[in-house]
Amino acid sequence: MTSTYQTPQRRILDPKDMSQWLASSAYIEIVSFVEQLSQSVQGRRVSSVGALSPQVEGIVRLLSQAESWINKYPPDMTTSSRFGNRSFRSWEAELQQQVEQLLRELLPVERHDAAPELASYLVASFGNATRIDYGSGHELSFVMWLLCLCKIGFLEPSDSVAIVLTVFRQYIQLCQQLQRIYKLEPAGSHGVWGLDDFQFLPFYFGSAQFIGSETTPAASLDKGLIDREGDEYLYLQGIRFISEMKRGPFFEHSRQLYDISGVPRWEKVNQGLGKMYKAEVLGKFPVVQHLVFGSLLSFSSA
Repeated sequence: MTSTYQTPQRRILDPKDMSQWLASSAYIEIVSFVEQLSQSVQGRRVSSVGALSPQVEGIVRLLSQAESWINKYPPDMTTSSRFGNRSFRSWEAELQQQVEQLLRELLPVERHDAAPELASYLVASFGNATRIDYGSGHELSFVMWLLCLCKIGFLEPSDSVAIVLTVFRQYIQLCQQLQRIYKLEPAGSHGVWGLDDFQFLPFYFGSAQFIGSETTPAASLDKGLIDREGDEYLYLQGIRFISEMKRGPFFEHSRQLYDISGVPRWEKVNQGLGKMYKAEVLGKFPVVQHLVFGSLLSFSSA
């Protein structure tokens, strides 16, 4: 049987392509996938994740292997640049070199022909080696990779909670290490008016975790709560990382997140962040222009 998989290609080359993107089957599937993942973790702490499926365990091993390369390529100390340590290019080159083998180790033999298509999304998930930057478009590529794994039947609906609270959490922690160690520049940062320089979805998924809890949005900026519960909630982990990386009052450098802490209920926060993700990430040409589309995620109209 001839494989139907293909190497994904860029299709959003000009702002005029945005209308086709917003009507594409890929866009509709991504929105549905992200919303379903958010719903799956409502009221769930990280420690509530039960036994992992062998498939999820395989992704955990893959991400751990990628993390191990950081020790292989320590930051280049001969440069004093504030952003963009050149050693990130070596880490990214290792990923490029190893990715198809990693995917063949992850996937069952009958899915090995999907590896080249899947590789395009995984390689784009950790930042751009030329610009040495990272942003919500790279985060989106990782979500597309996970969605492709679902579409080929590798991940099941029963894996949804673990996809967010184990796999995505580990991915975010790896990205934060890359950002910290290699001083990645924020890609397309909105500065003080953006939700965060690097990530978006930890706050969307993390707000869902708090739905039904006694913790209020106002408490999300409390250092004591972050110290006690930071490992249990993606939202708090995101706040903690921002506080590590930035100096000065929180309301000055992270105005949007500060304003969100004034919303009375997490349901409202979650709903608002879902709308904001569609408008400010999926709906912005500078963010989505580098996305690629193949047989699994189609640019054709739904």
